[in-house]
Formats: sequence, C-alpha cells, structure tokens
Amino acid sequence: MESLHLLLSVFLMGLLPVAPGAGSNPLTIHDVPLSPPAIAAGKLFPGRSLAKGLSASGVTILDLQSGQELFARNADRRRSVGSLTKIMTAIIIAESHELNEIVVIPSDIAEIDGSTVRLPPGSRFTVGDLLSALLIASANDAADALARFHSGSDTAFVAEMNARAQMLGLANTSFANPSGLDDSAQWSTPRDIAWLAAFALRNPDIRSRMSTAHASIKSKAGHSITLEHTHALLAKGGAILAGKTGTTLAARQCLFTLIKEGEREYLVVLLGSNERYVDLRTVMRVLSSFFA
Repeated sequence: MESLHLLLSVFLMGLLPVAPGAGSNPLTIHDVPLSPPAIAAGKLFPGRSLAKGLSASGVTILDLQSGQELFARNADRRRSVGSLTKIMTAIIIAESHELNEIVVIPSDIAEIDGSTVRLPPGSRFTVGDLLSALLIASANDAADALARFHSGSDTAFVAEMNARAQMLGLANTSFANPSGLDDSAQWSTPRDIAWLAAFALRNPDIRSRMSTAHASIKSKAGHSITLEHTHALLAKGGAILAGKTGTTLAARQCLFTLIKEGEREYLVVLLGSNERYVDLRTVMRVLSSFFA
C-alpha cells in the first residue's frame, strides 16, 4: 500500500505547475514519464544490512525515475527537519516569481536567527540571487526576505506553505516558519521530504542551485556575497548531483542528496543523523554494490 501511495503521489504532482516563473501552464499526468522500477519483482534490496550501518533515525531512499522506494526507516515518523524546510520556501518563490524581480531587504533583517549571509538592510537583490543564498548557503535571512517579499509577512507565507503541502499530499508535514528554525508546529517525515524534494527537482531553477557548490551574488549597489554550499560532499562531484542540509538542536543532522548510480538517480533523505556524511557514504556503497 505504501508503494501504491508513493506512485499515486508522483502522479498527482504531475497535475501541479512546476515550470519556473509566474503564469506557467500546469502539467498533466501525461507529462510525467515513469520508468520501470529500479528493482525488479523478486529481487530484494539489502535493507537489513544497510540499516545496521546508519546512525540516522529516519531514512528514505527513492528511485527518482520510477518513484520506487528502495529503503525506509521510520519513514512516516514526524520530527524536526531543520533547513530542509527551505525546499518548500524555494518551490513557492520559484513558481510565483521571475528570477529578475527585485527584492528590498527588510530593515530588521539582522534580527534573524541562525545561519545567514548577512544581507545588508535596505539593499536590493534579485529573486534569483536570494534563491541562491537560500539553497546554496541555507541563508535564513534570504528565506525571511523572500517570504516577506512574496506574502507581506512570515505568517502569511507559512499559511501558503501549509496549503501547498496539502496540495502535494504531504499529510505528515507542518510548517511554522520559512527557514526551518525549531518550532513545535514545524515537522515533517523522511517520506514527505522525499516527495517534496522529488517535486522540487523538476524545477530547473531549484535543481541548478541545489547542484551548485560555489557561487556569488551581488546587490544592485554592488555589494558582493560569496556562497558556499552547506552540503560538504557536493563540491567533490562524482555521483553526488544535488543536495540540501538541515541542522538544528531538535532536528540534529539532516541531509537530502540526489545521487547517480548507473543510469538512474536516487534521492536519499537522512533525518536525525549523528554522522550524516558517514551515513550517506554507507548508502552510496550499498547502492553501488547492489546495482553492480
């Protein structure tokens, strides 16, 4: 039943707009090609042995082309997900705005907690540059600036985040802020995050930024900010194609990674990890050995 639910969710996502910029035409179910499952019927994925090598308390491994779930651990258990929240923030912004639109940074932006890129108050950046700061450097100030630009307030933006989650069928997801700061009303699950990331990756403006290890942005006044991707293994290239990190006291170490194995792409979500990059390397070794 869970596999059927996942496939239905993939199909339903195809009914929703994903192309960048405002006014995009909705895609239909016929625009969503699904490949045959990566693992044929009767062939067993070594999930038991993989589980022994992972510190993450919540895990989902998804074949992106078919929607087949290869492995799951506590996939529907609600928990904090840290800055993986920013995937939803990026979806709403990328779907609603052109990248060259100008955002004026709020005067109180320095009050934002957590990871920031120190956007100067009153400065003017494009939506595209702030999306880069959001997804590459995981900047909370970029998340707040974009949320207020789009909705006028964080409260209004969060309401849209939760409405969008319902539209995507994310029944175990709730948002309380656009950046991922810990909040009792903010939580998701490995499986919901996997579905959300799979949807987000179909937007080229989001995927390109989650795939970029280094970048720089510049305000209209010429203030330059260097961005380094928070995913420590992305810059090493190879099989790692894209990713997003999340780290808070409640969420511990979280990680979304898109990896390539053979001719397929696999989406790995790790929540509540003690050593997320050790966990990721373990997953990659198992996938490589299994599909060799």
